[in-house]
Amino acid sequence: QVQLVESGGGLVQTGGSLRLACAASGRTFTSYVMGWFRQAPGKEREFVAGITWTGGATYYSDPLKGRYTISRDSAKNTVYLQMNTMKPEDTAVYYCAAKPTLPISDYYSDYNYWGQGTQVTVSS
Repeated sequence: QVQLVESGGGLVQTGGSLRLACAASGRTFTSYVMGWFRQAPGKEREFVAGITWTGGATYYSDPLKGRYTISRDSAKNTVYLQMNTMKPEDTAVYYCAAKPTLPISDYYSDYNYWGQGTQVTVSS
């Protein structure tokens, strides 16, 4: 049973930074793709970034490229999302997700496993 547990959310001021973590367990994730999505109130779930567990290839949502960085620590079975120069429109619940095969997808229904989400609020 794959489990994904996010942490690191909270309140940050405009221009600040935050790092989210997603601890993965229950499986060997060698072939997996890990993704971060976000969902603001009244909006659809939106792809943020994805990474291959093996090789560390990454793919970003174009509007977020340059401000957000996804990475993974295989020894800790943890995926991170570093968010810099944050804006009020980044306010959302951020979700970690996993899919067992390549390629990285920006479509939420391609992901089989989800964490419970962590709230990120950016104050203006």
